[in-house]
Amino acid sequence: MRRKVLLKNDILVHTMESHIVKIRSIKKVTHDVLGIILDKPANYLFTPGQATEVAINKEGWTGEKRPFTFTNLPGDDHLEFTIKTYPSHKGVTNELLKLVPGDELILHDVWGAISYKGPGVFIAGGAGITPFLAIFRYLRSINKARGNQLIFANKTRADIICEKELKELLGDALINILSDETQAGYEQGMITENFLRKYITGFDLFFYVCGPPPMMNAVQKSLASLGVGNNSVVVEI
Repeated sequence: MRRKVLLKNDILVHTMESHIVKIRSIKKVTHDVLGIILDKPANYLFTPGQATEVAINKEGWTGEKRPFTFTNLPGDDHLEFTIKTYPSHKGVTNELLKLVPGDELILHDVWGAISYKGPGVFIAGGAGITPFLAIFRYLRSINKARGNQLIFANKTRADIICEKELKELLGDALINILSDETQAGYEQGMITENFLRKYITGFDLFFYVCGPPPMMNAVQKSLASLGVGNNSVVVEI
């Protein structure tokens, strides 16, 4: 049975029993990021930007749940995850590297506070791009991707997830910044207050922020210093 719970912040969470789903395909998106296509359970609902907890349906792993964001459109006949792996951790993402089509994952509740509120500036670090991928793909499907800006921080160019697709979606509104590498056509360094002031023309928009906690904290402090109110900042809670 499916129950719907409306939280105080008006984020709709769909509470459901777990689903065991088969992997249709699995491939490398970058040197350390996997793209996994799965069967989709009937009447499975989520909104672009939301996530679920996932476990591997193998002995010893069914209780090891990790949060991953959907990167496909809600109306697709499949589900997709774009997952950064950490082989040295010897954990769930390392185990994902061993899976093949036909293996199974266990999906749990759908949750997440990141959703599209209106045109604005998206600021992502590394795998924090995944909720924004889903949102941008949705906006493309309704011809509303343009008018948004993406600042995408990574260590090196090889770490950039779906760079070609994002460039096609956003054109010059995509700004890549690399912390550990200097490349022509790419900013170098960290996302600072001065960097935001240089690239953002107005601060009366929505600001969507997702990435490692230290980066998010620094960006939110910079936005506050630039006069952006809390109600205009969309983050996971």
